[in-house]
Amino acid sequence: MQPVRVALSIAGSDPTGGAGLQLDLQVFRALGVHGCAVPTALTVQDTAKVHKVLPLFPNVLTEQLRVLLRDVPPHAVKLGMLATDDVLRAVALGLELVRRLPIPLVIDPVLRASDGTLLLERRALGGLRELMRGAALVTPNLAEAEALCERDVSTRAGIESAARHLVGELGANAALVKGGHRERDADDCLALRSGAEIELRWLAGARIPGGDVHGTGCALSAAIAARLARGDELIAAVENARAFVRAAIAGAQSIGAGRRVLGLPPA
Repeated sequence: MQPVRVALSIAGSDPTGGAGLQLDLQVFRALGVHGCAVPTALTVQDTAKVHKVLPLFPNVLTEQLRVLLRDVPPHAVKLGMLATDDVLRAVALGLELVRRLPIPLVIDPVLRASDGTLLLERRALGGLRELMRGAALVTPNLAEAEALCERDVSTRAGIESAARHLVGELGANAALVKGGHRERDADDCLALRSGAEIELRWLAGARIPGGDVHGTGCALSAAIAARLARGDELIAAVENARAFVRAAIAGAQSIGAGRRVLGLPPA
């Protein structure tokens, strides 16, 4: 028998299953890895709106991670919504084992929900920047890249500057700045550390008609983590994950009165 590949999601809970921890586990299963999960916050939400965010006790988070990681070291970790600075610090403490081992860490720096609800308090931005140092990949959308890098990203030059900053100044090994919120093309910019240099690649993205879809950023970072857990090199993991999410967007469907959810393939 092949050894079981394990991916760990550390993220907020979404009771609709359309994003967050629940979606990450669905993505892991669809891509053939066993999913472990540690929640950072509970949310009261439906398909249209986040009504309330309830962070978990920081000491419980740290204890969950330390106990789990001693027994089940994952092959990749995906980090999503962190809610508060206290939660972020607790997660950082709990991830000490991951930092000591060659376990790739994918960070989706979730700052706001699609409806505008704040999902990370502003005072936690500095801690999030610190957490990025040494990460295998960070995957901000345009608004997140603008907040983290404190620069305009309305042009391709601005996006490239932010991608370089995430790697060169904030210390991530790679950054994927997602262009899905641009008015025209939906191309993504991938920055890769190559020795002392930073290599930039633009990855073409075509818009898929049909309206808003919930959880695309969560699914992309989870799919990249799953592919890394299976042994893919980073570029292959990114390309495979982007194709997976494109197919899921094309198959999106409505389950409630708000945004559609991704149509994931059966496991």
